[in-house]
Amino acid sequence: MYILFDIGGTNMRLAASKDGKTFGEIKTVPTPKKFEEGIEAFKRIASELSGGEKIGAIAGGIAGPLDEKKGMAVGGPNIGGYHNKPIKSELEAAFGAPVYLENDAAMGVLGEANFGAGKGYEIVVYITISTGLGGARAVGGVLDPSAMGYEPGWQIIACSEVARDEENEGDEHCVKRGYLSHYVSGAEIEKHYGKKPSEITDETFWNERAKFLACGLNNIIVLWSPNVIVLGGSMMNQVGISLEKVRSYTQDAMRIF
Repeated sequence: MYILFDIGGTNMRLAASKDGKTFGEIKTVPTPKKFEEGIEAFKRIASELSGGEKIGAIAGGIAGPLDEKKGMAVGGPNIGGYHNKPIKSELEAAFGAPVYLENDAAMGVLGEANFGAGKGYEIVVYITISTGLGGARAVGGVLDPSAMGYEPGWQIIACSEVARDEENEGDEHCVKRGYLSHYVSGAEIEKHYGKKPSEITDETFWNERAKFLACGLNNIIVLWSPNVIVLGGSMMNQVGISLEKVRSYTQDAMRIF
């Protein structure tokens, strides 16, 4: 018996696998803001899913960068209550089983590269646009090594505020940088526009989000040179960003490949 999990900025999901190849019903609850409450919710749901059966191992993902030993989250804007908290050791102590923790987008790219839309491609990039924006790269079905993980949502695609330095011949300089996640992630859209993405029906607005995302994908393509990019997350699957428009704007942006 294995327990699988995903701790995101909005929801926490758990499922059980008996054979290590398939899993059953996914239990979803809102992610508790406090770490201690999150651990208690995790333990309760995992115990229900196991039905008293011995848990052999637990594996899953969490949003944001991890520490070098991959035992806790150390950054990211949407799960602040979990930063620098011993997720791995807390769960290992609770269940007496090894726990494997990875970035959620890294887990996503492994799934897509081996079983999903990236299967059969050598270099696969997975980008998830949801509460935040994450992504990772797999080569040959294996997560590509990195020094600190992957955070494509933090690439700068615009200077959203410019100031003039009148004391220095009127030179302009950027005082506020526009990161990709600021323009297309669910949490940032709700923060800046006062509405949940699902409540926004303006086609012009979503057309602009597609352009911003295409700009980011162009950067990812020229830096990571993938065979395929897989897009996922609630912002692509449930609300207004059009895959066809993203594809079209990305093709327009490309000038070298």
